[in-house]
Order: sequence, then structure tokens, then C-alpha cells
Amino acid sequence: MCQVFAGKDPERYASTTRRLRLNGQSTSIRLENAFWEVIDKISENDGVTTPTFISKLHAEVLEQRGEPDNFTSLLRCACLKFVEIRAAGGPAVIAAE
Repeated sequence: MCQVFAGKDPERYASTTRRLRLNGQSTSIRLENAFWEVIDKISENDGVTTPTFISKLHAEVLEQRGEPDNFTSLLRCACLKFVEIRAAGGPAVIAAE
């Protein structure tokens, strides 16, 4: 069973840092390439660029809960939620729950 996971291409779990602006502040986010692929897909499905999607998500989190303790972890969890919704036959464009 573990071979399903252990046999993955190392490029999928290699990390990449991307620079963008959140609320006018220049920042960088480091994620594994597999997560960047999902975030790029979410952005594409929503018809926006990846930086626009990330900025919008950050702004919505700030509005609802204040500054997140770990925004990178929130992004990973957003990716998992997107994959769950898609696996359950959910819509390509994700609306607020």
C-alpha cells in the first residue's frame, strides 16, 4: 500500500516559493508543487489568476476570523477541501458554504 505514496515523483513534493502581494504587502509563500498544482486549478476554475485567488482568500479570512496563524497551512487545507468536493462530484467553481 505504501508504494502508492512512496513511489511518487519527487518533483511532486519538492517545494517552490512564489512571490505575491497580500493586502498590498509583498510576501512569499512556499508550498509543495502538488499543492501549487491544485491552487492553480482552483484559480483557473474560478477564472482568476493564482495571486488573485490567494489574495481574495486571505482577505476573506481576515474579514471573517482575523489574521490566520498559519496561512500556508490554510492553503493546504483549502486544496484538500477542493479535492474532496471534486471527488464527491461537486461543482468546478466553489461557492461559499
